[in-house]
Formats: sequence, C-alpha cells, structure tokens
Amino acid sequence: MEQKELLKQMIDFNKAAFDNSYNAMIMLQDQTEQMINSFLEQASWMPPEGKKTITEWSSSYRKGRESYKAVVDDNFKKVEELFGLAGKGKK
Repeated sequence: MEQKELLKQMIDFNKAAFDNSYNAMIMLQDQTEQMINSFLEQASWMPPEGKKTITEWSSSYRKGRESYKAVVDDNFKKVEELFGLAGKGKK
C-alpha cells in the first residue's frame, strides 16, 4: 500500500472517530438541555434571574462546542493539505 493512501486512511479513521464521539456528546448534551428546560418550566420557586442564567449557560456550551468542532475540522483539512491529500477521493 502506498504511504499516502495509508496516511489518508489513518486521517479518515481519526476524523470518523472524532465525528462519532462528537455526535454522541451532542446527543447527550441536547438531551440534558431538554431535561433542564423541562425542570425550569416546572420550577416555580426559581427566580427568573436563575432561569436566565441557566439558559445563558446552556447557550454558551452550545456555542463553545460548535466553535470547537469548527477548529477541529479546519485542522483536519490543514493536515490533509500538509501531506498533499486534500481533494483526493478513495480508490
């Protein structure tokens, strides 16, 4: 097997592993967010400021994970460009 092909397969494997882990994390965080929102709707004892803080906190996590994903995807592209693998399909 040619070295470039092997390198491309390794990068693809690592990207797929990251994407799968990232998607599992998103599902867990979304499910937790739905649970918290349901709790906040029923928590009449909690002041509106507390509910707003929790909502902002959740939004901050969402933005952070999206920017993290963008950085990782960008770096995978840079690695492919570095080794001359960008734009080449699998044989």
